[in-house]
Amino acid sequence: MSDSPLAPLPRAPLRVAFFGTPDLAATVFEAVLAESDEVVGLFTRPDAAKGRGMSLVAPPTKQLASKHGIAVEQPRSWKDGRALEAFRKMEPDLAIVAAYGRLLPQAALDVPRFGCINVHASLLPRWRGADPISRAILAGDEETGITIMQMVLEMDAGAILHQSRMPITAEDTGGALEQRLAVLGGETLREALGLWRDGRLAAREQNPAEVTTAPLVQKSDGRVDWTSPAADIERAARALDPWPCATTTRQGALLKLWRARVEAGHAGPAGTVLSVDRDGPVVATGRGALRLTDVQAAGKRRMSASDWARGARLEPGEVLGR
Repeated sequence: MSDSPLAPLPRAPLRVAFFGTPDLAATVFEAVLAESDEVVGLFTRPDAAKGRGMSLVAPPTKQLASKHGIAVEQPRSWKDGRALEAFRKMEPDLAIVAAYGRLLPQAALDVPRFGCINVHASLLPRWRGADPISRAILAGDEETGITIMQMVLEMDAGAILHQSRMPITAEDTGGALEQRLAVLGGETLREALGLWRDGRLAAREQNPAEVTTAPLVQKSDGRVDWTSPAADIERAARALDPWPCATTTRQGALLKLWRARVEAGHAGPAGTVLSVDRDGPVVATGRGALRLTDVQAAGKRRMSASDWARGARLEPGEVLGR
């Protein structure tokens, strides 16, 4: 795929509209606010009910925008034209999007004179979609990163402008990796904008043959299938932390699996507790065995699996997930 050089951005401050919702987006938003460009507005998702009281909580990006006196739009839909009109009234030169959570219509993509760019948490074309961070860990990828891309109507299919790489460690959880990628996202965006202003940025089309997709993780994805390989279950425990968490059952009661490690030299029917010792229980899987190290029983706090097993009087021969 050949690169197409972009005309330089003006040196004068740009009018920038930002689109984003969760913590990752807020970290990138902070990087945008630290630049000399003028942020003319934020688009984010509506406030959401959270906690036991189900009280409405503003998205992290909205909280940040409020501190800086930035206008906030929270459309539930772009179909009625009101959000588009508000966007046009901002007269943005550039739109920056990071984990907004909604697809923008073509009419919105056409508003900024320098277009819309996206800060995406993967090395495109790998992991297009809503959950690239969890999917990368689940797949056993050794690295991930940030892609700055031009936005088009098709999800995450635009030309690549700039990328930064980051290793995925054997200890990374979905939450921890997201935090590191958020910081890298802000840094990579600043680099891209600097290169663009210097006339040293080019657009490279994605190779369709290399595309993989990252659909949104569902709560049901957390259910452990003990017939899967031990390595897959161990990665799931990390990838799905903090949500929805890898889960199984013991005697019909929910059990969350927060941490585990693969154990060699064990075999037995999938889901069967093979041994219980002070390092935690060992459970047979479809390939290899898994030692549970951190768990959380229903109505209990997170604890070491050895403490839980002792208190629950877990015995070898029991079958989890039955």
